[in-house]
Amino acid sequence: MKINRFEDILAWQKAINFAVDCRQVFKGCNDFAFLDQLFRAVLSISNNIAEGYERMGDKEFRKFLFIAKGSCGEVRSMLHLSKKLGYIRAEADELFRQCEEISKIISGLIKSTRS
Repeated sequence: MKINRFEDILAWQKAINFAVDCRQVFKGCNDFAFLDQLFRAVLSISNNIAEGYERMGDKEFRKFLFIAKGSCGEVRSMLHLSKKLGYIRAEADELFRQCEEISKIISGLIKSTRS
């Protein structure tokens, strides 16, 4: 499939939906410093995919994809912490699944930009 704009990228689409889901799950949390860091990392995933694509070159796109993938790791780390702190429980498994799926899709994109 030819990608004509970053909105066509599956990882970006899933990252946007993931951000909305995270927002919903954590809407009752009052740990504002934690939430600020979490949401910065969550938003970094889709934003870096978009910014990298708009740079119009595989080398730059790949660089930003690595940053987005790193943000997935940061989010997963914070999800682990949020479980231990009791901020989320049942919702955690679905958020972990979504984040890991996005990370795998990004890995595929990184591989495709190397060819």
